[in-house]
Amino acid sequence: MQTEVEKAIKEMRNKKATGDDDVPGDVLKLLGEGGLKIMMKLINTIYETGEWPKDFMEVTMITLKWKPQATKCSNHHTISLIAHTAKIVAQILRRRIEKKIEDVLGEDQFGFRRGKGTIDATGML
Repeated sequence: MQTEVEKAIKEMRNKKATGDDDVPGDVLKLLGEGGLKIMMKLINTIYETGEWPKDFMEVTMITLKWKPQATKCSNHHTISLIAHTAKIVAQILRRRIEKKIEDVLGEDQFGFRRGKGTIDATGML
């Protein structure tokens, strides 16, 4: 059975830019069983305590012009370079939280859940 960490790592795209930790995401795909256990322990600790490691909070933001002579913020793209490990942790925590929400909400609750938007409720599409 595939663990949450293995699934999240497998879903990562290849050849992505490194984050502030300078670790390419492709390196995480090479983790052995021991590395996956350490990642899972880290994720569980963050989930239980709500405290993120300080280096996961560091993000480098790069602004790219969308249009020549761009002077407004809306004329720029922003790229966030985040550590790949932090992205995996965030993805797994998001899945866990969404599952908890799904377990609590009724089937007739629409408007802010995947596949349960207001259009889905009205059957307009």
